[in-house]
Amino acid sequence: MADHRKGGLGSGLEAILGTDFSDLDDLSKDAASKKETDEIPLDQIQSNPYQPRKVFEEKELQELADSIKEQGVFQPILVKKTDVGYVLLAGERRVRAAKLAGLTTIPAVIKDFTQQQMLELSLLENIQREDLSVIEEASSYQQLIEKLGYTQEDLAKRIGKSRTHVTNTLRLLSLPSEITDMVNEKKLTMGQVRPLVTIEDDQEKIRLAKMIAKLDLSARQAEMLAKKATEGKKPKPVVTVDQDLVKVQRRLASKLGTKVKIKPQEIQISYEGTDDLNRILELLNLLDD
Repeated sequence: MADHRKGGLGSGLEAILGTDFSDLDDLSKDAASKKETDEIPLDQIQSNPYQPRKVFEEKELQELADSIKEQGVFQPILVKKTDVGYVLLAGERRVRAAKLAGLTTIPAVIKDFTQQQMLELSLLENIQREDLSVIEEASSYQQLIEKLGYTQEDLAKRIGKSRTHVTNTLRLLSLPSEITDMVNEKKLTMGQVRPLVTIEDDQEKIRLAKMIAKLDLSARQAEMLAKKATEGKKPKPVVTVDQDLVKVQRRLASKLGTKVKIKPQEIQISYEGTDDLNRILELLNLLDD
């Protein structure tokens, strides 16, 4: 796991776990080494309601299932005991893969956490996963803000990110589901879709997103495309006309017998050839004697 993901979260998770562990994997590995695990039935495990990850790669799950068939589950999952079974805190992929492998039980570390601790643990832990999509990351941010009362500033400090990063990530949730699905499916990146947030019309966003994906545009190219689309939709500025100037323009055109256009700080008089120019100059008393 990359250090830049993990570094900012350690203190937050340690505060909840009350240990020196920086993440749930460390906790479950330590329990396994001390043989503090139990075999629990897979059919009694409920999915974590706060799990932000929505997409699991079938190929990767099958590879993990094949490994489990041959070698078993090395790292126990982490669960909370309930009246009707268990709620999963960490190890969703292992649970899914174990079922694919045909197992009926799985090694687990059983811990007692409050609902708030479950939420915070699950979301903070998942944020540091390298394979979490940016939309799933944004969803985690939103839940931490809405359900735990974090401000964007609090959240940024807690996860070791800038407030700008948190704000920009959250803004992606305003995109239509067609686009967020494309991000989750890795057809588009954060850099490619972020410029689309500024476009008001959802159908236009979707149209541009499909174009970006089809042409495989870079983030910079996507930004230029969105900018061009936005500029094209801007209303033309309303030009106010000075009616007094209009009257003067008409009178002058009538007197000179030609087309006259008055602009701010400028008067344009049309003429056809030298003779017509001399005629106009004579009317204006500008011809040399």
